[in-house]
Amino acid sequence: MSEKEKPNYTEAFDELQQIVTEIEQGEISVDELSQKVKRAALLIGICKNKLATTEEDVNQILLELESGSEKSEE
Repeated sequence: MSEKEKPNYTEAFDELQQIVTEIEQGEISVDELSQKVKRAALLIGICKNKLATTEEDVNQILLELESGSEKSEE
């Protein structure tokens, strides 16, 4: 899947919610279930990756802020 075809976090999460709803409501035939579960696994991977990279970014920003405030206190 190319970057252009890869959904962003919000799109992936929304599609994942739709798949869960369809499964819960019995709207998916047995023939489609395997395909939907595979797609859901892919979407979960996209969401987990984005959350992990966002956490890393936030932690890095916080470290930079902390080191900047320590320097200004000296």
